Amino acid sequence: MNRETINQPMAQGLPLDEARARLRAEGPNELPAARRRDIAAIALEVLREPMFLLLVSAGAIYLLLGDTGDALMLLGFVFVVMGITIYQEYKTERVLEALRDLTSPRALVMRDNVEHRIAGREVVRGDLLLLAEGDRVAADAVLLSSNDFAADESLLTGESVAVRKIAQPETDGVKPGALEIQAPGGDGLPFVYSGTLIVAGRGVARVLATGPRTEIGKIGRALQEQTADATPLQKEIARLVRNLAIAGALLSLLLVVIYGWARGGWLHGLLSGITLAMSILPEEYPVVLTVFLAMGAWRISRHRVLTRRIPTVEALGSATVLCVDKTGTLTHNRMTAKQLVVQDAMFAVADSPAALPEQFHELVEFAILSSETEPFDPMEKALHELGAHYLADTEHLHRDWELAHEYSLSPELLALSHVWRARGREEYVVAAKGSPEAIADLCHLDQTQVETLNLQIDALAAQGMRVLGVARASHRGTEWPDVQHDFDFRFIGLIGLADPVRPGVAAALDECRAAGVRVAMITGDYPATAAAIAREIGLDAGSGGIVSGPELNHMDDAALRERVRHSNIFARMVPEQKLRLVSALKANGDVVAMTGDGVNDAPALKAAHIGIAMGGHGTDVAREAAALVLLDDDFASIVRALRIGRGIFDNLRKAMAYIFAVHIPIAGLSLIPLLLGWPPLFAPVHIVFLEMIINPACSIAFEAEPAESDVMRRPPRDPRQPLFGMRTLSLSLLQGMALLAATLAVSGLALHENMPEGAARAMTFLTLVVGNLGMILVNRSWRHGLRTTLRGRNPALWWVIAGASAFLALSLSLPFLHKAFHFEPITAAQAALCLAAGLCSALWFELLKPIRAA
Repeated sequence: MNRETINQPMAQGLPLDEARARLRAEGPNELPAARRRDIAAIALEVLREPMFLLLVSAGAIYLLLGDTGDALMLLGFVFVVMGITIYQEYKTERVLEALRDLTSPRALVMRDNVEHRIAGREVVRGDLLLLAEGDRVAADAVLLSSNDFAADESLLTGESVAVRKIAQPETDGVKPGALEIQAPGGDGLPFVYSGTLIVAGRGVARVLATGPRTEIGKIGRALQEQTADATPLQKEIARLVRNLAIAGALLSLLLVVIYGWARGGWLHGLLSGITLAMSILPEEYPVVLTVFLAMGAWRISRHRVLTRRIPTVEALGSATVLCVDKTGTLTHNRMTAKQLVVQDAMFAVADSPAALPEQFHELVEFAILSSETEPFDPMEKALHELGAHYLADTEHLHRDWELAHEYSLSPELLALSHVWRARGREEYVVAAKGSPEAIADLCHLDQTQVETLNLQIDALAAQGMRVLGVARASHRGTEWPDVQHDFDFRFIGLIGLADPVRPGVAAALDECRAAGVRVAMITGDYPATAAAIAREIGLDAGSGGIVSGPELNHMDDAALRERVRHSNIFARMVPEQKLRLVSALKANGDVVAMTGDGVNDAPALKAAHIGIAMGGHGTDVAREAAALVLLDDDFASIVRALRIGRGIFDNLRKAMAYIFAVHIPIAGLSLIPLLLGWPPLFAPVHIVFLEMIINPACSIAFEAEPAESDVMRRPPRDPRQPLFGMRTLSLSLLQGMALLAATLAVSGLALHENMPEGAARAMTFLTLVVGNLGMILVNRSWRHGLRTTLRGRNPALWWVIAGASAFLALSLSLPFLHKAFHFEPITAAQAALCLAAGLCSALWFELLKPIRAA
């Protein structure tokens, strides 16, 4: 740490060019991470896979048998299939890398006197960090200015008690090695540490150390070594792969023994065993799962929703309840002052040259004094805009006053106060704002005054407005009271603010209703305000009516579980109550998606099955606790993510069912002819060709398939429902057996007619490939007929089919490929028979679609 890092003008921050130079020289602000995979690393992993080891073994056996042509052909195909696999893996890796960059922690820095929101990894030594409650500190820094500032350093110290921080003047300097982690309790030295959390106040800090040079960087790599548990779907796929691999290994070993014992050709038996193992080996399953979830996360991100935890994509289709904040999600979070109330007088605010009556000046004046001088909150921005419009040429704006003390909002008292040192006055001026009932409590209003106030509040709330109360007090002396109640407040009046509803909310709600997803609105506003907004967007409150925060506090868990079954609006809620709502809904068996933006929302976001943080106005803590981050804070984006999630799971199930079905005839044709005493119909080269169709089909074509048109007109998927239920397995088995029967029938007919072995092999192969392509087309949709799906757009699918068809035609027509595949020429009539058998074996499945779709 150099002294020069803290001796620059505090207001301006680093010049942009200097920041870029330091980033290049000192590296990104991130902990040492696991080495990201490049193409060479991916290729090495692919070469270690069992499928490629089997291919190389088969090539070696061909060389031992003196069949150099077959060996070279097979090894050539190895490189082709390896290229396809590497492309798929590399594409997935790039998608995951892009998502990692997008979801990395953000930091607000000052550079060239302009605020910049940047990725945390781009913070450099000397940067000015602008910190606020809910932020995660991006680097080790010294605090230069602060206001009621406290940090949670439990990540480093293990202590959960927040540490208060008081800034020191920048000119004091910081010596190298002065950074020490402070014990919690009392006032710590003004250092903030990378990875710690700001739990109160605001501050400005100068960065002293980044990346591995930070305190957390010195501790080591413990955090990055944590791994998440496998999801139910991942566990299910792992079990399936294990069982198929064991079955394949046993059958292959049995085939080697039978072939060698009965025919005496142990090398040929080993080759047949390898062929059978390759036909059964389920290497596509884990690849498909990874590709689908990663690409799904990427597709969702294109709709302004970032996926922080990839397995969440799997859960989206199961959501039964969507709990959303009103402000900023259903509405724009752009507050505008609409009504002012002082005693019995009301003033409708409008952008007009009409002057604000004098009796309302004090109300606007103290509403601004109780707000931040540079507001971030939309409500406080609206109050400043109101003052700029009506009080610009009056004595009621006090830019020269100094903020002396603050009292923060708390769950117990929904009001805050600012104490100001006024120019030319001996006493301090205190301004308070908050919920009208909290302000009435501070002002000690009597019952009659409260009843009158409630009528005014109800009138504003019924118009969908958020209502604030404003009060004032004065204070002499230098000792601050412990609580706001100790000031002698005088009630000034009410301000009604409106937040327009987002235009796409009503349509998105209709879509949720059709999809069987219940939407619950959560707001801190009055029940009347919530009811007005609900009417505007078409949200039914439910038979249980509106539940208020005070009501919820008086319910036990059983009563709350029953109430949340029938209520869709929760008003006057504080963030801490969200966790109880999530717990109650989960206890009822619901799959819960919950939105949140504040520090106190984090427990509920973590407890929900799908936590959704606000990316626009949310805190870093909320984003880190959530599984999804909503970049535009728009409710319609959540619904789009649900729709995409359902489509992804549908397509994943189709791809997995296709893989299972298509391997049945491949495995059967590798085993059954040998058991029947027929000549071997398939060799490893044929399996490789089929894999060149199967791999892109299941991991590219099916992934790119558009969602079914009725995907949002079905009830949510039961999360306990396996990917492969008995119905899916049975129908896939039936589909595979039909194609196996067709190919065996063609093979048997060819051999019965004493056709050459190569011709029988060619006919069998043609039947299988055509049936395979037909199976891909049929499985595009389990709900719509082939005529409908053929009109659907999926370029990747047609590239796969066109490429397979072209190569199949070449293999049947070019002499050198005849030799490579051990084919002999077949007639046009024989080819037509194979085409008919293959297509019929696939297309008959159209008749079973109603059963599969049920």
